[in-house]
Amino acid sequence: MAWVYLIIAAVFEMAWTFSLRFMNVKRLRALHWKAFFTQPGNWAIVWPFIGYILFGLGNVYCISVAMKEIPASTCLAVWMGTALVGVKLVEIIFLKGSYDVYQFIYIGLILVGVVGLRKNP
Repeated sequence: MAWVYLIIAAVFEMAWTFSLRFMNVKRLRALHWKAFFTQPGNWAIVWPFIGYILFGLGNVYCISVAMKEIPASTCLAVWMGTALVGVKLVEIIFLKGSYDVYQFIYIGLILVGVVGLRKNP
């Protein structure tokens, strides 16, 4: 079950990363909270911040549960490697980010390392 929590933590880390990417701190600080519900478009400014908080908390909770059964070094390597690969794939597929063949080779090496750490002797 710890590995499930670890994968969920990696998904939360990916979501946290993209909420951070889409958050605009200047616009968030400029909001007039007294008139928040009367002005259109305010939720579009606030949702990334709400995601930042919720995904961050979910991430910390899930990885802390996973670390109770998985060694910390393995846990962190798998968590970050999985999140890194996921972020890059989301950027390529959904955000039309740039890529080249070498990046796929390196992503494959990361995945080999993650699978290698997953194996129990």
